[in-house]
Amino acid sequence: MARTPICTCFFFGYHNCFIFVLQVKAALWALQGGTSVVIANGTHPKISGHVISDIVEGKKVGTFFSEVKPAGPTVEQQAEMARTGGRNLATLKPEQRAEIIYHLADLLTDHRDEILAANRKDMETAEEKGRLAPPLLKRLSLSAAKLNSLAIGLRQIAVSSQDSVGHVIRRTRVAKELELEQVTVPIGVLLVIFESRPDCLPQVSALAIASGNGLLLKGGKEASNSNQTLYRLTQEALSIHGVKDAIQLVNTREDVEDLCRLNKLIDLIIPRGSSQLVRDIQKAAKGIPVMGHSEGICHVYVDNEASVEKVTRIVRDSKCEYPAACNAMETLLIHRDVLRTPLFDQIIDMLRVEQVKIHAGPKFASYLTFSPSEVKSLRTEYGDLECCIEVVDSVEDAIAHIHKYGSSHTDVIVTENEATAEYFLQHVDSACVFWNSSTRFSDGYRFGLGAEVGISTARIHARGPVGIEGLLTTKWLLRGENHVVSDFSEQGSMKYLHENLPIPHRIIS
Repeated sequence: MARTPICTCFFFGYHNCFIFVLQVKAALWALQGGTSVVIANGTHPKISGHVISDIVEGKKVGTFFSEVKPAGPTVEQQAEMARTGGRNLATLKPEQRAEIIYHLADLLTDHRDEILAANRKDMETAEEKGRLAPPLLKRLSLSAAKLNSLAIGLRQIAVSSQDSVGHVIRRTRVAKELELEQVTVPIGVLLVIFESRPDCLPQVSALAIASGNGLLLKGGKEASNSNQTLYRLTQEALSIHGVKDAIQLVNTREDVEDLCRLNKLIDLIIPRGSSQLVRDIQKAAKGIPVMGHSEGICHVYVDNEASVEKVTRIVRDSKCEYPAACNAMETLLIHRDVLRTPLFDQIIDMLRVEQVKIHAGPKFASYLTFSPSEVKSLRTEYGDLECCIEVVDSVEDAIAHIHKYGSSHTDVIVTENEATAEYFLQHVDSACVFWNSSTRFSDGYRFGLGAEVGISTARIHARGPVGIEGLLTTKWLLRGENHVVSDFSEQGSMKYLHENLPIPHRIIS
């Protein structure tokens, strides 16, 4: 426990119990004002004018009184607080949870200057230290436009939250006067670990509020000023309905590995950051599911029946609009019939104008008249103005390449042949598969989810951009009238009906 003296007072007295009691009372009074106190014996033969240095050196020349500041809660205590707070959050009426999110959206706008000032401190520190790569530095940066988009997204979440927790998805009459319902409920306590992206904090907080989940947030130290400011505003929004404990910002120095061992307190871990971070979390998690993707190796396949006008627009947007994003194109697959055509020349010219560094795949290299660098791996996430180009012989060949080298994130076909497009859409086994659209549409905000906690490439629970629905599970509610299983035996008087019942348009809260 830290002792923080503001200044030091000295009380010199005699060996008298009464006087010492008065000195202690005076010391306590001084402590209440925030002052540390030393009581020293003024008649001690060794007392000198160097009492302060004597005390610092540990000599027994007096009694030191200091305010003992209580330590903050441990991460285990924060998880327990999030659990209790989340349960209270889930019992609020849907319109109350929506009200919290609307208020948070307003706070992002009202406190824009304060947020941007905090973010500038983080940016200046990051630039001075020079430890962040350009893509991470871009993710760290906030702007007025970003905050406005955040506020719009949060308001979308508020609307969606009206029909989330307690939504009846199935009703069954099991037997006479025995009815079963399956309803949506929060997962429990979420741990979201994110790097560099302070805008992640209000997004994830709003999704947790909408879905009634408790939330532990662990941000990177590079965004500490931004995160603290955004967290304080989140707490202010939560306070309007007394559920501040539901969301906790973890500021302790515990390693991520330590957090991942809290399998009794945390129900789901969602990493938001580099592929290395996600892999580390997946490796460290002990008995806790991890939702996310370790890589965003996204492909655009240009078919031999692709439109000239569409190809360059879609490829440019997929690669250049935000190259650091996980949904940016990393590999461009080109049908061999497109080579040595005006369309191919336009693609190459556009990439050169956009200053995209081209890496050649093995097949593509054999067709080249110019010499880009040879690709080191066909499974590379560049995260910058770089991409690989490879040649394929058919749509089947493109699909085989995607399955072998892709990460099941987002893959696109550009073609005017509807049959070919549908074949691609049905056969590519990725979380998001698009026709004549940029890979950058793979995003919770653009999907109309308001925001996302991340993009999942898993094949269980949630997949693709994960919004409110991905943060919910279900429970079963059975309402009976003194029913027991023995009544349904061969000798019993009851029969199972298992009748499907209409689902009411209502919220169970």
